[in-house]
Amino acid sequence: MIRTSSSKQLTIAEFDWPFDTALDKNNRWVKLSNCIPWDELAESYYQGLPAERGRPVKDARLVIGAVIIKHKLCLSDVETVQQIQENPYLQYFVGLAGYQQAAPFAPSLFVEIRKRMGATVFDGFNQAIIDAHEGKKTFKQPKTTAQSTALDGANPLEKPAEPAEQVNETPRPQAPDSAESAHQGRLIVDATVVEQAIRYPTDLSLLNEAREFSELIIDKLCVHLQVAQKPRTYRQSARKAYLAIAKQKRLNRKTLRGGLKQQLQYLRRNLGHIDLLLREIPEGEQLPLPRWLLYRYWVIQHLYQQQWDMYQSQTKRCDNRIVSISQPHVRPMVRGKLNKPVEFGAKLSVSLTGDGLAQVDSLRWDAFHEGLDLTAQVEAYRNRYGHYPERVLADPIYGTRSNRDYLKQHGIHFAGKPLGRPKQETDENREQLKQAKAQRKQDYTQRIPIEGKFGQGKNGYGLNYIRAKRANTSFAWINSIFLVMNLLILERIFFALCKSGLAGFIKTLRLAWEQYFLKRRGDSPCFLTENFLG
Repeated sequence: MIRTSSSKQLTIAEFDWPFDTALDKNNRWVKLSNCIPWDELAESYYQGLPAERGRPVKDARLVIGAVIIKHKLCLSDVETVQQIQENPYLQYFVGLAGYQQAAPFAPSLFVEIRKRMGATVFDGFNQAIIDAHEGKKTFKQPKTTAQSTALDGANPLEKPAEPAEQVNETPRPQAPDSAESAHQGRLIVDATVVEQAIRYPTDLSLLNEAREFSELIIDKLCVHLQVAQKPRTYRQSARKAYLAIAKQKRLNRKTLRGGLKQQLQYLRRNLGHIDLLLREIPEGEQLPLPRWLLYRYWVIQHLYQQQWDMYQSQTKRCDNRIVSISQPHVRPMVRGKLNKPVEFGAKLSVSLTGDGLAQVDSLRWDAFHEGLDLTAQVEAYRNRYGHYPERVLADPIYGTRSNRDYLKQHGIHFAGKPLGRPKQETDENREQLKQAKAQRKQDYTQRIPIEGKFGQGKNGYGLNYIRAKRANTSFAWINSIFLVMNLLILERIFFALCKSGLAGFIKTLRLAWEQYFLKRRGDSPCFLTENFLG
């Protein structure tokens, strides 16, 4: 049976609005909100902001909550604001007192938020999460009516049960040099590259883009100076020459080199015209170009010099090579992977604890040897947790002699293959070598969680496609993704502790009731358990 109805039968005023009742307290955003240390995050966010001057800033919970929503759901800036505007649960999550139809702020504010959230802010965020995880910050779980009635009516024959909120009050170690807390936990370290959202760069396409920017600058300068006759740029011929080479499927080296020479000559001519036009502007007068175009002009001059030097020397590399005119801070990272031998973006040194909390220890746009960061990562772990790790799990690239000497000096076990020539197997040491090999294999498999963390960030939260344009905003974008993943770990631990604490409370209460009825009636515990306590 097919039943159809007109899609124009209802107006918005006739739509059934079900929210005259209370919202669901088991909603995922409500649960996540209950385990986040908002006050501690706010303290870190307000660091560096002027307290006595300037416009009043948005509330820290609103800003941080919006950033969490954006990266947890992988939304754009505009879509994030619209989702908050339409969803009452998201409005509760960002700290609004009630449902409102107006947008909480303009989407363009996200850019200023990312500029404001630097390394100091995210260090404070991560430390607040660590303190909450270690039990320094006590979670207060509201007591239900059933628990209050049971506590009031029970006869305290034995030691009273401890409330559930005291389960997570284990203090963080404060004596890092003591024998008890010198080595605790394990530290997993690794490095990865997070790719920027740029077009795949080629020398020919970069020179063509630089030529087009130079032509735009010439047009604006001619309009401002009221030049009667524009300089000849041969833009149509240059465009045809570029397309004739770019559209070829199989390109030989001679043809490509000829195309590069053509684009270099066109660009050199345009840069000469720009230099002559700029001389007509009196010294001290502001240049008639927008800021973004002046920035492009500075970049294309450096790009031309790099490409010309590589053309003259017939090489394919240079120092600080520019691969994007709009994002000149991005560098190529040669990783040697099967599907992506070269990646374009920032390189991260990341450390992961045994509980799954990740920390970006170093973010750089130039290629570097990640093994040199191991000492700083171990010391950073000690500063955060108050003690050294017991074990360090890492790739073989971290197993340099200096790193091994440092770890041995501090009594930290390094899970890696020993340096030097392998020992010759004999009847006496065969079993020992077999056990050592099995232990190394087990240690190596224990570093899999950090690879999973990279996969979670890249596949689930867009860590492999950073859409911020500036270096500092990209830093905030990357760290925000790790912040979201750490908050999900904190949420899982928080509700696991609450659940285990409640189970322990019920178990203690059952024993108290059993003893109480045994004294009053003399019945067996099995009878009481089956008939009264279920």
